[in-house]
Amino acid sequence: MSLQVILGNFALILFVLMVITGVIWCLDVFYLVKQRRAAADRALAEYDARNAKATADGIKLDNQGKRAEMEASILRQPTWIEYSGSFFPVIALVFCLRSFLYEPFKIPSSSMVPTLLVGDLILVNKFTYGIRLPVLNKKIVQINDPQRGDVMVFKYPMDMSQDYIKRVIGVPGDKITYENKRLTVNGVEVKYTALDDYLEDEKLVYNKQFEENLSGVSHRILNNAAAPTYNRDNVLPFPHNDACTYRYEGFTCTVPAGNYFMMGDNRDNSADSRYWGFVPDKNIVGKAFFVWMNLGNLRRIGSIH
Repeated sequence: MSLQVILGNFALILFVLMVITGVIWCLDVFYLVKQRRAAADRALAEYDARNAKATADGIKLDNQGKRAEMEASILRQPTWIEYSGSFFPVIALVFCLRSFLYEPFKIPSSSMVPTLLVGDLILVNKFTYGIRLPVLNKKIVQINDPQRGDVMVFKYPMDMSQDYIKRVIGVPGDKITYENKRLTVNGVEVKYTALDDYLEDEKLVYNKQFEENLSGVSHRILNNAAAPTYNRDNVLPFPHNDACTYRYEGFTCTVPAGNYFMMGDNRDNSADSRYWGFVPDKNIVGKAFFVWMNLGNLRRIGSIH
């Protein structure tokens, strides 16, 4: 694992910090605090003995408060232990929340416009597709499988350090055909309803907008009338590429077991399964379900469809 991958893996960084601060906290609670208490008891016994001898010799001492100060000084935690103990529960809580429940992401590109816009801050459900071991991302408890129409975050198959977000178009066993910018799933044509053209703010261009009904899940998609159905030159070699047949007007893919076919809603501005292949189950991060903030447009807050 390269340094770049490690630095890009926030879950791994959190895990390492949690382990380090947790070990220090446990060491202090179960060992060092007892050592400090024993050292304080020895120092206080010596202090009391000196004071008793001085009093017996008729020497009057002004030690008001010094005994308590000395005890507090010895029992005080070193700064590095104090900070570790303070950070450990916070880091552990954040690690558990984002590993097993919900993880925040920021949308960096326009591949999912109009469903998700650049700058959207979203929440991803980490348990709906099963509970996975943090860092290793290995599923240990099966709950639900991704369904057609779900908006899913996953590790990019060509670079596991990158998180991608697309819509699930095909599940294992599905036969997906995309011709002339229309989908057919298992021989059934997907229904489309024309909507008003969509103005894409980033490029200041209008794109054709449709409502796509994919297995009962309705959502909006964009098409650029001037763009081809796909660009054959951009198709990369990928595992199970023999499951796909490419033609001039489109392609057909049969989704292998344990894999998913993903596409962006901004169909002509999305690098997706058309070009780099299927997403294995082991790459799944979670299901996107809520936009919790967009600093440039507060009206964006709401659920994802």
